[in-house]
Amino acid sequence: MSNRADLQASLERGIAALGLNLPADAVGRLLDYQALLQRWNATYNLTAVRDPAEMITRHLLDSLAILPYVQGATLADLGTGPGLPGIPLAIAAPGREILLVDSNGKKVRFLREAIRSLKLDGVRAVQSRVEDVQGRFDCITARAFASFADMLRWGGHLLAQDGIWLAMKGKQPDDELPGIPAGFAVRSMHLLRVPGLDAERHLAVLGRVHA
Repeated sequence: MSNRADLQASLERGIAALGLNLPADAVGRLLDYQALLQRWNATYNLTAVRDPAEMITRHLLDSLAILPYVQGATLADLGTGPGLPGIPLAIAAPGREILLVDSNGKKVRFLREAIRSLKLDGVRAVQSRVEDVQGRFDCITARAFASFADMLRWGGHLLAQDGIWLAMKGKQPDDELPGIPAGFAVRSMHLLRVPGLDAERHLAVLGRVHA
């Protein structure tokens, strides 16, 4: 079992490798989130990742890798699970309104406890199917949530006119491109290098097509 000092050193190395400049209290709060997730996970099985050191890499750093692409005053994290990437993004760049969406009741209970105990201002969690959520958001994040076709069919109505959709994928999702619904397009594709992670990671940035 890794102790907090080891986890902190690993997290700080990863943040430096990503070239991120976070608020002074961010590392401590990210570790508090990881500890809370680990504690709840023992009972509620919120994530398949059990090892604390692996949580730092596969959950925290993986989420933070997309921070440079996040924009706007409002963000919806769809299929957030235990709050990924939404909660790390809320801690790393406070000040935006964030809606965490998941259909799983026990995950949403965990999210509400995390929001309360970590004092995450402006962050809300809702238990809902994506297609039933209302509102328009400047930025939408989705981590290994669904194909582009399904993602945009269920949640496309949530994207503001000039908003961006950040779809986190493993391998480059070329096979999904033909399924993108009319009215949306991929604006850019980025290979992400997550410190300590061997697996491939890609970020697709999608947006509305303006006539």
